[in-house]
Parts: sequence; C-alpha cells; structure tokens
Amino acid sequence: MTALQILADIHALEEELLAFERKYGIRSEVFYAAYMSGDEPENDDWVLDFGEWASVYRAWLTRQAEYRNEIERIQQNKASLAGLIHVAA
Repeated sequence: MTALQILADIHALEEELLAFERKYGIRSEVFYAAYMSGDEPENDDWVLDFGEWASVYRAWLTRQAEYRNEIERIQQNKASLAGLIHVAA
C-alpha cells in the first residue's frame, strides 16, 4: 500500500472511532485500555459495539504503524517535506 492509501484507511477508521466516542462519551484509547484489562460492558446491548470498537481501534493502530514505516522508507530517499507530499499525491 502507498502512504496515501494507508492515510485514507486511517481517516476512514478515525471516522468510525469518532462515532463510537460520540456515542459513549470517551476517547478510544481510554475505552481500549479498559476493554483490554477485562472491563465488561454495563449494558448487554453494548457488547457488539465494544467488540467492533476494539477491532476498529486495533486496525487503526496497525495502520498508524504501517504509515510510520512507509514514511520512514520514503524519507530514506527524500529528506524534505516536499518530497513526501510529492510521493503521496
């Protein structure tokens, strides 16, 4: 995947994360830490949302790492911001 494709995925995932954050009133990183520590949903109706939210957050973390790796790879060949923008466009 190109940096631009990865960035598009990141933005799409962030839209999904924002929807969950607005619905439940907490940031995704706070939710995910609690979820991973074993906190159970207070309401049975939340179970599916929480599973999906955690999955989207993990995908977002993965894409963030992929983006950083791709930018580092690109920067080895092009040291300037203009070089990065040119490659992504």
